[in-house]
Amino acid sequence: MPSITVNVDDDLKERMEKHPEINWSEVTRQAIQEKIETLEVMDELTSESELSERDVQKIAAKINESGRKRVDEESA
Repeated sequence: MPSITVNVDDDLKERMEKHPEINWSEVTRQAIQEKIETLEVMDELTSESELSERDVQKIAAKINESGRKRVDEESA
């Protein structure tokens, strides 16, 4: 099985070392697997889309702004 190297800062490494019972390689492998699966679903959903990258960025910005407004309203 191939291996990869992941760099973490000193603080994170110290925090990880407080939990030697955790297999951090497995945690990392699972996180990568989940991300890849999400990306593959997104690729499949958008494979026939006629939206440009710019269109997608505009839509994402509108969604983010709407989410921020909702959080602000709920916090008030």
